[in-house]
Amino acid sequence: MVKEPQPLFNDQLEIDRDSYEPAYIQLANILRRQIAEGVFRPGDQLPSESQLCHRYGISPMTVRRTINLLADEGLISTAQGRGTFVKGIELSEATFGLRELKDLFKPDQQAHVKLLDARVVSADERTARKLEIACGAPVIYIRRLFSRAEQPVFYHRAYLIYDPTRPIVEAELDVTSLQGLFAGGNHSLLKFGTLNIESTLLTNEEAELLKRPYPCAAFYLEHLFYDYDDHPLSWGWFIIPADCLHFTAQVGVSPRQAIHSGGK
Repeated sequence: MVKEPQPLFNDQLEIDRDSYEPAYIQLANILRRQIAEGVFRPGDQLPSESQLCHRYGISPMTVRRTINLLADEGLISTAQGRGTFVKGIELSEATFGLRELKDLFKPDQQAHVKLLDARVVSADERTARKLEIACGAPVIYIRRLFSRAEQPVFYHRAYLIYDPTRPIVEAELDVTSLQGLFAGGNHSLLKFGTLNIESTLLTNEEAELLKRPYPCAAFYLEHLFYDYDDHPLSWGWFIIPADCLHFTAQVGVSPRQAIHSGGK
């Protein structure tokens, strides 16, 4: 059976000149929706730049911004001299976020962070290597337990470069504020960081603190943050029981995502 050609455009979708959304975002939403609805399928070529300009009454620059946006999202690819094509689903490009952790920090009366320890210690070999300092140099050591609805959720340990001009506890809370890190707070001392997630088993101490049986499966979420001189500032890790964290990713674009993606 010969596949019938799909229409180039959905005549019901228009650019709203009075909308607060830029035209390139609106066009991205239109194309994203058409991909979700199967108007354009993996391997199909999208309308050309000139066709999109003529159909929606927009400039070539607007079309290019739209194409760049959709390409960054992994929905389309461009081939010089050939055009723009819808990409197929690629599992290798799936990305997993930490939204479940972020959701734990929504402001309410159920969340509680208990400071278990905060003191200056001498950096052991591993800590010195991570923070790029001399073995035995002073560092701030901190431990805390995060609970929600009186149920322990995760245990956090961290080491921070020691700065005698800053109060110990306040310094660490400023640099690696749990609520701020997951809620997108303003951290003027941090330039960038790395995260590493591995599976682990709780130690006796961790199982007792987290009120879980021993042994118990968990996630080890290591973080390393750098300052604006590109020097390590803080290193530590979260221990999260496996039943508290799940990872979900979507590949491709769904109709629901297409409808609710305005301003993305």
